[in-house]
Amino acid sequence: MAGFRRLGPVQGEIAMVAHPSITLFVDLSEGSGIVQDSDGGRAHGSSVAGLAPGDLRLGGRAVGGIECLQIRLAPPLAVAVLGATADLGGTVAPLEDVWGRDAERTEDRLRAADTWDERFAIAADALGRRLDARRSPDPEVAAAWELILAGRGRVGVDNLANEVGWSRKRLWSRFRSQLGLAPKRAARLVRFDHAARLLAAGHPAARVAASTGYADQAHLHREVKAFTGMTPTAVAAAPWLAIDDVAWPAPQADPSLPPLPSRPASSERIAAR
Repeated sequence: MAGFRRLGPVQGEIAMVAHPSITLFVDLSEGSGIVQDSDGGRAHGSSVAGLAPGDLRLGGRAVGGIECLQIRLAPPLAVAVLGATADLGGTVAPLEDVWGRDAERTEDRLRAADTWDERFAIAADALGRRLDARRSPDPEVAAAWELILAGRGRVGVDNLANEVGWSRKRLWSRFRSQLGLAPKRAARLVRFDHAARLLAAGHPAARVAASTGYADQAHLHREVKAFTGMTPTAVAAAPWLAIDDVAWPAPQADPSLPPLPSRPASSERIAAR
């Protein structure tokens, strides 16, 4: 979780970079607040972004500033908290449509809290009360997701199926229906995430492509374009990548790349947990 606040008149937008998690944006602003522009149109207020939301930009035109709590949930956890996410594989939806009637009540509690630590505690409690093991994905699906993460996306679907003891067809069907995207696309997303972190840390695109298993720099360029609509250079400079080392964890040391100094966190970030 991370909290953000920008006081005073707000102009402009921030690109939402695809991330291997379901992302909740809880709008705590007074007045018009956050505006989301996506392939599905323009909307105001709190929202939930799927694993690959396409061209999504968040911003606002609020006179009094904007305030937002961001929560990222791993897909297996998101299923247990929010229910089936098949319709969130690549879309953006109002928080109330996914969370239900309690969304507005939770927003009011968060808005009334005096500190970000209190807000984090309220959000954690609200998520915990929604957690329902009966909605959790199949253990095989959860295991396949963990294998994709462990392999940084460089794992074949046949190998995944063998590891969890299912046929390729069964894995594809259950994974897609429960987590919102097919295993091959999930692997592409995780590999992109690894590459995007390295790009954000300042590593050159050619070396990132080689380190993360892309055929060449042109292949990396196509994948970045497919997930974000931006070039690798633009993704490297995207403010969303510089939130902090919790909301966007710093990559672990890659032996094939030289160490670089950490990027500073965004000045708009207030706190994170």
